Amino acid sequence: MSTVAEPLPLGPESAGMLMTPEEFDAIEDYDENYRYELIHGVLVVSPLPLPQETGPNELLGHYLLIYQESHPQGSKLNLTLPQQYVKVRGGRRIADRLIWCGMGITPDPREDTATMAAEFVSAGRRNQKRDHVEKRREYQEAGLKEYWIIDRFQRTMTVFQFRNKRTVVKKIIGENETYESSLLPGFQVPLAKLLEAADRLARRKRR
Repeated sequence: MSTVAEPLPLGPESAGMLMTPEEFDAIEDYDENYRYELIHGVLVVSPLPLPQETGPNELLGHYLLIYQESHPQGSKLNLTLPQQYVKVRGGRRIADRLIWCGMGITPDPREDTATMAAEFVSAGRRNQKRDHVEKRREYQEAGLKEYWIIDRFQRTMTVFQFRNKRTVVKKIIGENETYESSLLPGFQVPLAKLLEAADRLARRKRR
């Protein structure tokens, strides 16, 4: 009589394991000091984001909630959460921040595809390629409508707008410029403040 094996706990030694998205979703036991993604059926284990990435991310969430609570059109924002999974082809990606908007209901983050994603770029050429190329393609295929890449090294925010899984607009926003998405009318991304928060935390780390 065959038995079904219990899912093994994940940890840094689990990197490189092969598994299906369904097997990945079933895992509940893992070392919380790491992040886990499934990329093309291969488990990728990485350290938690640095303060200079999580700090600006929290600040962006703060401004989004202020918009939701106090702006006349704030009801357009249904939900925003940091460090959430996106179901991509053959795997699961972690987005720094996901935004659900224009749905009229509170979405289920595990089932409902987000409307927008935001990434805060980490140091290194490999991370640049991941955020600017790989995740752009995967989020487009997953059905998101917009993707923000906030790059503290280039001092820019790159915006991709997707329609019917095609890129229809690419915009590069400078540090002293503002950006307002048609999906969140009246909300202006505080790019200069986000970059300032990243700089402050990066300087503190170097001391």
